[in-house]
Amino acid sequence: MVVIGITIGSGIFRVPARVAGLVGSPGMVAIAWVLGGVLALFGALTLAELAAMYPRSGGVFAYIEEGLGPLPAFLFGWSQLAVIRASALGAISTIFAEYFSHFVPLSDQQIHWVAAALIAGVGLLNYVGVKKASAVTNIATTLKYGALISLVILAFTSPTGTSSNFTPLWVGGLGISALATAMVSVMWAYDGWADLSYMSGEIKDPARNLPKALIFGTLAIIAIYLLVNLAYMYLVPLPEIATSRLIAATAVERIPFLGTAGAGLIAAVVMVSTFSSVNGTMMASPRIFFGMADRGLFFPIIARVSPRFQSPSTAILLATGLGVVYVLLNDFQQLADKFVLGIWPFYILAVLSVFVIRRRSPDLPRPYRVIGYPVVPVVFLLSAVGMILNALITDPAGTGFTFGIILAGIPVYFIGRAAGKINPIGRVKGP
Repeated sequence: MVVIGITIGSGIFRVPARVAGLVGSPGMVAIAWVLGGVLALFGALTLAELAAMYPRSGGVFAYIEEGLGPLPAFLFGWSQLAVIRASALGAISTIFAEYFSHFVPLSDQQIHWVAAALIAGVGLLNYVGVKKASAVTNIATTLKYGALISLVILAFTSPTGTSSNFTPLWVGGLGISALATAMVSVMWAYDGWADLSYMSGEIKDPARNLPKALIFGTLAIIAIYLLVNLAYMYLVPLPEIATSRLIAATAVERIPFLGTAGAGLIAAVVMVSTFSSVNGTMMASPRIFFGMADRGLFFPIIARVSPRFQSPSTAILLATGLGVVYVLLNDFQQLADKFVLGIWPFYILAVLSVFVIRRRSPDLPRPYRVIGYPVVPVVFLLSAVGMILNALITDPAGTGFTFGIILAGIPVYFIGRAAGKINPIGRVKGP
């Protein structure tokens, strides 16, 4: 439920339009979503080995530290603070605002302000009441998965849908570069497959349950994403999907059973879904910063706890402020791309850590071993590196900006060490 709840946030309600516009044919749309799911699954299969070996909070940060040392691990936390979480908050809240405009018409600029207000409100909610905030996430997970299943069933039983929307199945050549560009957006929708690892220190019998949760949760996401995209295409021709910013609402409008209330109903579901995702993102960030501070790899003030509300006040304040700034200065696609290109280099480092730790410590207990090793992690690495290189070629300015912020953490790390604010305590010698 955590994997599903975190992953299904905003992407499936917005990204299909971007993918349709880039790849241009129903067959390539299906390939993009299947490939994205396989890539996420291969990543989950690989990280599950490390999650079972090192069942403590911190997730990707902990795996990078164990495999590659303190500097790459610090850069992960630095990027989470400066790029990744702020971009995620901005992108998800933008989808909330876009679907809110179904009820209250908004200009493009007003969408930015509504999104900023949502981030500020969620930040305040988490500052004063984390328990209340977590209840919203649990309810929303059930609502949004149920709504997507209902959409698929109603779409394929609707008299307005037609299989002719799938013809021609292929248009033009393979378009590797366009597919790789589309994959950046697809991986935004799939992101969340690794987030359960951040909570591994709190999972009962993690060696047994964590790999299962990662694998079966990811499979459930692949299934529903592929079915929903097929449902969209069954109801709405692909060229129209490519121009529809609110594709879920557009598709539901074609289902006579729901009548005129259908679009409003799905817009409300998306708003609940995205609100819970913004809330979950705001809740997840402090776990990373606390884990880093506990290992001497982050500034202690970032993990400060409010004496009144017992909430991580500084981390929430920083995440909220940066999220507001990012959403006011960027549109959805810019935010989603910054997020994916900010976090995927660290997924690559975490997967590389599997090879490093196996070579360095072959006798450490491994309750779970990667299925298909070394093919599965190698395919993941090659695909991820190819996606990032394509982004550097097709959008050097945007990608360079993101990587520039990440690399700016290097001098920060050495300055922090010299000042005694960063004191890494070294690797753990076992699980």
